[in-house]
Amino acid sequence: MTQPVQILLVDDEVSIQRATAPLLRSRGYTVAIAGSGREAIDTFERDRPDLVILDLGLPDMDGAEVCRHIRDRGDTPIVVLSARGAENDKVRALDQGADDYITKPFGPEELMARVRAALRRSLGQEATLHGELTRGHLTIDFNRRRVLRGDAEIRLTPKEFELLTLLVTHAGRVLTNRTILKAIWGTHSVNQPEHLRVLMGQLRKKIEPDPANPRYLLTEPWVGYRFADEAERA
Repeated sequence: MTQPVQILLVDDEVSIQRATAPLLRSRGYTVAIAGSGREAIDTFERDRPDLVILDLGLPDMDGAEVCRHIRDRGDTPIVVLSARGAENDKVRALDQGADDYITKPFGPEELMARVRAALRRSLGQEATLHGELTRGHLTIDFNRRRVLRGDAEIRLTPKEFELLTLLVTHAGRVLTNRTILKAIWGTHSVNQPEHLRVLMGQLRKKIEPDPANPRYLLTEPWVGYRFADEAERA
């Protein structure tokens, strides 16, 4: 018999606990609740859940510290909850290893979509860097470093291909500007976001049907970029 997915909900707001835990349980998940950072760490070490929903505004420690503790112990997906306007906190949590974030207040179906996407990635449905991968109308041949849109080949520069590969490999996951800059240009470039803006603009012009309204390469304002997963492009 398949074990139900275990989720650890970390939030000190009772209203969030009362609304979110029953929602998750109604979808078949097992839920544990922690109201502080210390309790979250202890519960994580004891239960080793399949996914963590983590509020950043905890009463005893910064939620980013909890995120770092969890990430140091493996690849458990982390979906961060944050207050509207707390872009710096989101960026810091994502740089510490969080997989995604959702802004309060949030709708129940938005939360469930983010949870499903994070679980899909953790269950091995991310792209690999071998063979071919199809995302929508795009086909990426990692071995030959070729990209097709339908039957037409798109000629990308090495940096454009590197950026596309990075985002597709983490489809659905938000990658911060800092993370992308470091991966493509190195640590010395993390404070030069204009490089990324220019490269993203060039890549969108080549692969997007309508670069002004991208369907693949999505912007997370003030945070970074992500490649839309299958559900978003349906």
